[in-house]
Amino acid sequence: MFPLAPPATGVRTPWEELPAHVRGELESVLGAPVVDAVTQRGGFSPGVAARVRLGDGRRAFVKAVSAEANPGSPELHRAEARNSAALPDHVPAPRLLASYDDGLWVALVFEDIEGRQPHVPWRADEFGLVLDAVTQLSYALTPALTPAPIDVRPVVDTERESFRGWERLIEAEAEADGAAGARLDPWVRRNLHALAELAAPWTGAAAGDTLVHADLRADNMLITAEGRVVFVDWPHAVRAAPWTDLLFMLPCVRAQGGPDPEDVFTAHPLGRAADPRGVTATLAAFASYLVRGSLKPAPPGLPTLRAFQAAQGAAAVAWLRTRLGPALP
Repeated sequence: MFPLAPPATGVRTPWEELPAHVRGELESVLGAPVVDAVTQRGGFSPGVAARVRLGDGRRAFVKAVSAEANPGSPELHRAEARNSAALPDHVPAPRLLASYDDGLWVALVFEDIEGRQPHVPWRADEFGLVLDAVTQLSYALTPALTPAPIDVRPVVDTERESFRGWERLIEAEAEADGAAGARLDPWVRRNLHALAELAAPWTGAAAGDTLVHADLRADNMLITAEGRVVFVDWPHAVRAAPWTDLLFMLPCVRAQGGPDPEDVFTAHPLGRAADPRGVTATLAAFASYLVRGSLKPAPPGLPTLRAFQAAQGAAAVAWLRTRLGPALP
């Protein structure tokens, strides 16, 4: 059995600790002062993540970060600003109200969604709502039905290197005379070369023109009182095959107490329409990203990221072993 994922945690900065000039600019574009701010927990974004109430009674959600908190986070916020501004209204995502970028601090202001993250461990009723919403999201963002609303890169370009995790681990093994794989699952270590070959065709399988979120986790979803699912945090959006969001999501669901991913994927309309060999190749490549990533040092401001990736990676490997059966002993 693989370990359950720890909570997704980024080191939060209270609204009050934002530099005064950043707070002033945000209040200026909002047209009213912030009179109350509640820091939100959950999620891997460091910096500010707060629901705020304005002096005129309106509400908003603010996220802000500087390179001091995490060197890569400002660029992710910039990507999220571009992507969120371009999403059409029919996509279940919060509307971007304003953004701020002074070269050091990047801040985004979204409409405040009255909702909560799904329960973890997952509950069957809420997971059913999410599965339906993922289906609707894929259909809404498939070019056959509507033109792709965002000019984003294909997943085969953005992840071409990061999904070569098995190859990188083989190289590390050779350079370290076998010591690099000491932390690997024995089945993975025994089959590294076969896994690298298995993952190699993933670029042809996962290619597509559907706009996908590419980072669907419980902490990137909100469920409203009416049962509507809203997907937040869109910096990683890419163009890919319509089933990739489902595939990327399921190891995380499993690592947070959810159902068996093979059962879910093969029963889902997006999974049923996918080429099984292409799915297996893409899963092998995605698992390599998670497993290799979990062995890296923790990045600044994200204390639980590597343990979270380790749990996801273990779930992805277990799913892969189910799909392969006795093919890899």
